[in-house]
Amino acid sequence: MKKKFSLGMLVIILFAVFFLLNTSVVITYPNEYTIIKQFGKIESIRETPGLSFKVPFIQTAETIQNEVLLYDLAVSDVMTKDKKSMIADCFVLWHIEDPYKYTQTLSAQKSNAEFRIDTIVYNSLKNVISSLSQEEVISGRDGELTAAIMDNIGDTLEQYGIKLLAVETKSLDLPDENKNAVYERMISERNNIAATYQAEGQEEAKEISNNTTAEIIVMQSQADAQAEEIVAKGEAEYMRILSEAYNDPEKADFYLFLRSLDAAKKTMTGNNKTLIIDETSPIAEIFYQ
Repeated sequence: MKKKFSLGMLVIILFAVFFLLNTSVVITYPNEYTIIKQFGKIESIRETPGLSFKVPFIQTAETIQNEVLLYDLAVSDVMTKDKKSMIADCFVLWHIEDPYKYTQTLSAQKSNAEFRIDTIVYNSLKNVISSLSQEEVISGRDGELTAAIMDNIGDTLEQYGIKLLAVETKSLDLPDENKNAVYERMISERNNIAATYQAEGQEEAKEISNNTTAEIIVMQSQADAQAEEIVAKGEAEYMRILSEAYNDPEKADFYLFLRSLDAAKKTMTGNNKTLIIDETSPIAEIFYQ
């Protein structure tokens, strides 16, 4: 009977120890904060992963996420400065930076945090887009628009212990009924700009062509003048050589002899190589000398 009693007590004691350990041991994972509360007030916040302890029955443990979180805003209509309607679809990346503020202000409820984020980001999106024309909104989708939204939000969410990492637009489009009209207007504007650039280019090309033609004319004129000068010098040198040749009787006779041979050669054309000349011809003199 005593043995059965002792065994029963041992089981009860072991169960009690296990229960106490189970209610006092706290496990903190790498992607979590552990909030220890005592009588509803925050006693401590444990950020380091691992095992820790709390007072059973008196203290309670809650966990909140310690990682980058995503919130997808509902698709909404926004109005530009020029009163054009656009459809915005955005998402937000955020992180719990101060778990104490987050727990105190939002009761550590993710739904409460997302409600605040939704309200603040949507208001900022609406304010930024309402200050821009539709064309500025469309052309600013390479990062300028999201930067303006982040600047407009500023540190508003810090009071809730939240750090806003990014606001990105998945799509920022026109209502279906307005797309064709807007696209046609944008195409027309781009065509006008292209026509202006083309006209300026053609004008510049014409100016360059005119300048080039004038330069070519000047260069041609200079080349012609130099050619005439060279020809004149050559003719003068030719006449000088002839003059010297005629001044010397021996050279003059030889020169006349060569000229007569050239003249006889030019008269013999085709297959007929017979030369008929009068004895009084100057060419005949070369055969009688």
